[in-house]
Amino acid sequence: MNSFAAVIFDCDGVLVNSEVIAVKAEMAALAGIGLDYAPDVFTERFLGLPERDFEAALDADHRARFGDGLPAGFFEDLHRGKHAAMERGIAAIEGVEAFARSLAVPMAVASSAGVESLAMKLRVAGLDALFAPHVYSADLVARGKPAPDLFEHAAGRLGADPAACLVIEDSVNGVRAAIAAGAVCWGFTGGGHCPPGHDERLLAAGAHAVHGGFAAIAAAYASTPPGSFASGGRA
Repeated sequence: MNSFAAVIFDCDGVLVNSEVIAVKAEMAALAGIGLDYAPDVFTERFLGLPERDFEAALDADHRARFGDGLPAGFFEDLHRGKHAAMERGIAAIEGVEAFARSLAVPMAVASSAGVESLAMKLRVAGLDALFAPHVYSADLVARGKPAPDLFEHAAGRLGADPAACLVIEDSVNGVRAAIAAGAVCWGFTGGGHCPPGHDERLLAAGAHAVHGGFAAIAAAYASTPPGSFASGGRA
């Protein structure tokens, strides 16, 4: 029998397809003001960061390249555009609802998204009731991913030791946060937004295994106790 005490899910790119929508909107908006990023560089640096850290990093990049901060109103316009696109296009990742409903242990969402944005995504995807009340935003902790605070917070609210939890994450920053918290972490590349080689980046960040879909996650969860995991596997 599997011996995880709890399962903690990232949201964007794990529960819902929002990363596909967000990355497209963000990269287009940034290219429009002269900040171009290769897709793999963008995902490795920025996926999983809290909004405040994402915005600070982009502002620093703009200052380094052009000598001043981002144009006034840039983030307000970007967030409005992303929010509208997400409300039109968000859907649950294939297989995630069935996997979550199959679990016999407590589960939570731990996301870098803001409280309101996180609530909207889960509501539009029809997953809000499945995880309530254990839905936790980086707004609730002092340090966001890649610091361990958010996963420690979620585990604590579930009454679980982080070391006994399974975390499912799609970002390098999220994997680093889960590992720093002492959890078992499985990387996920089935969100539709991961560039080639992303599985290798997740493994290099410390993921114990990487899975390309929830069918593979369900099979691994059913068959392998957490203590047997060693870094370096993929499915």
